[in-house]
Amino acid sequence: MLRKAAVAGRFYPAGKEEITRFISNAVDKGVTPYEAVGAVLPHAGYMFSGEVAVATASRIKLTPTVVVIGPNHTGIGRPFAIMTQGSWQTPLGEVPVDSGLAKHILNLSRYLEEDSVAHQHEHSIEVQLPILQYFKPDIKFVPISLAGAGLTAYNEIGWAIAKAVRSSQEPVVIIASSDMTHYEPHDAAKKKDLSVVDAILEMDEVEMLKAVREHNVSMCGSGPVACLIRSARELGAGEAELVQYRTSGDAIGDYSSVVGYAGIIIRSKDFHPLVRLAKNAVETFVRERRIIKPPEEASAEMKERAGVFVSLHKGRELRGCIGTFSPAQMSVAEEVIINAVHAATEDPRFSPVSSHELSDISYSVDVLSEPEPVDDESMLDPVKYGVIVESGHNRGLLLPDLEGVDTVQKQIEICRMKAGISPDEPVKLYRFKVRRYR
Repeated sequence: MLRKAAVAGRFYPAGKEEITRFISNAVDKGVTPYEAVGAVLPHAGYMFSGEVAVATASRIKLTPTVVVIGPNHTGIGRPFAIMTQGSWQTPLGEVPVDSGLAKHILNLSRYLEEDSVAHQHEHSIEVQLPILQYFKPDIKFVPISLAGAGLTAYNEIGWAIAKAVRSSQEPVVIIASSDMTHYEPHDAAKKKDLSVVDAILEMDEVEMLKAVREHNVSMCGSGPVACLIRSARELGAGEAELVQYRTSGDAIGDYSSVVGYAGIIIRSKDFHPLVRLAKNAVETFVRERRIIKPPEEASAEMKERAGVFVSLHKGRELRGCIGTFSPAQMSVAEEVIINAVHAATEDPRFSPVSSHELSDISYSVDVLSEPEPVDDESMLDPVKYGVIVESGHNRGLLLPDLEGVDTVQKQIEICRMKAGISPDEPVKLYRFKVRRYR
């Protein structure tokens, strides 16, 4: 079905040229878009909140599909409504619904229901689409409309969105559409709103909803924002940033009764380049059976030679660990790539990592210093140093600072066991440090 534009000419211009001109003038041209897990964007008329929405969206590297969660202002339709097919019309063209992702989210949630009626006249999602189309004309989306509810429902829907996004073949940005305080004096509105913004920046949906309740904040999209926060945490988001806060008073000069607008971006954890390289190596090999090449513009750290261990974890459990005591490749980058693939596919303790596990795998990379011989155990420290135990051609290695390994004797015992060296067999000891990246 085609959902026709309901608020073009009211909340935003009805003509393509006028929309394009407005957005182009509001774009923050001094920033480079970066990857984001999600964002909070306001949804009032463009003359009031458009600058905040565009300035925020211009910082986001948009993905092929976005999930847009908005409040239901009309009271029409199902309280938790998702559309899984069709397209939405705007003056910039049609925006198709990503049916595959939408159906996956619907199947995972006990609360969401298929319903186009709830979306028919609602503006909170529609006003975002021309902005998204401006930055990515071929974008697809999943529309989700929420009526007022409690934390249990928001958390469950947020979890379902995150689980579906995590299993998607491509990254997905999640957008919560919300305005802040409605129709209060500027100073009072700003004070209230920033108490809510602080909780969002802490990515704490419980405190955010508490601030809304305790300060009586007439924030229409608190539910969508709560869902976004829960989804973002599930997806491993690391930090949130307030891009801009304004009120309608800043736009029209009347500060006696305003509506507040916040633009917020939630980012992923900033992976170290070596961790990102290990992740890319594993995911490419598991999905395509192809070994990636080192980056063309490698850092000095990637170009040096050293032994490297790559460890994979699934939750708190080890899922694979393979490494080299000393350099076997021409660079650390190559060591990371080869050892990451081997850790995922050739660790004899585990079955090979499958494609459906990739979203649950975390990575750490240890770059080893040159091992140095030690005269006795007093020169070892299980937190500071890794240890190598050697007897003839047999060598066992254990990395430092491992959970449950808090004594030198335990380190050596594990190394002997790994190398097949008996407890009473004479050994040579070596220690090394690591640079650990997670």
